[in-house]
Amino acid sequence: MYIEDLQRKAGEIREDVIKMLLEAGSGHSAGSLGMADVFTALYFGGVMNYDSKNPNWEERDRLFLSNGHICPLLYATLAYAGFFPCEELATLRKLGSRLQGHPERERLPGIEITSGPLGSGLAQAAGYAYAARMDGRRFRIFCLTSDGEHQEGNHWEGVMFAGKNNLSNLTVLVDRNNIQIDGYTEDIMPLEPLRAKYESFNWSVLEIDGHNIEAIVEAVNMAKAIHENPTVIICRTIPGKGVEFMENLPEWHGKPPNLGETIEALNNLRTLSGKIKSEHE
Repeated sequence: MYIEDLQRKAGEIREDVIKMLLEAGSGHSAGSLGMADVFTALYFGGVMNYDSKNPNWEERDRLFLSNGHICPLLYATLAYAGFFPCEELATLRKLGSRLQGHPERERLPGIEITSGPLGSGLAQAAGYAYAARMDGRRFRIFCLTSDGEHQEGNHWEGVMFAGKNNLSNLTVLVDRNNIQIDGYTEDIMPLEPLRAKYESFNWSVLEIDGHNIEAIVEAVNMAKAIHENPTVIICRTIPGKGVEFMENLPEWHGKPPNLGETIEALNNLRTLSGKIKSEHE
């Protein structure tokens, strides 16, 4: 896909996320919108190997979503990738739905781990990467994490384990949006210098604009070429990206829009899509 096509797809996914949250009446807006470009790059930018018609293909790359609360984005992306019908997105958080408020492994095609408790995803991903190397498997493990969960001790146990064992088949992407449910990360428990912390545990570190799809694809490909140690890609993102009244505000971490806010949000996103189109003409 051309970059313009990927940007358009990210915009469409954001619109569906907004509609899903309205229909559910609950869920997480900010992070789901903020990471849409990253998920679009991974699933449609030619950097992650998968087969939506054969979701259990042994040689597929695995994506572990540690910050499971942004699963509306994961669900929408998987639907667009063909893992299940897009019509099912309207069942988010409904009783009996396969699309619960946090993803559940084996309930839905394309979900690799059950997640919810923050800070635990990297430990699972690191263990999986270690086992894959022991078995001589060539697939890669991608682990998506929030910045707020870097305040959890077990996350850093995973960092140390992966660095010690030089798990070069593991790539972590951090949603560095600077917010969490209680406010701004640097007020609650400062994370900086985040790059230096990873480097001190034997990780290669890349820092990018998490809304530049071309840069995301390039960074993931660079990570694949690093064979000495694991790689973390710090994606600097805007929470609530594309919706003006949500951007950079912690209160939208775990709040869905009402009907009026949904209409305004969709108008914002369509205006943004129009700007993207005009830039490529």
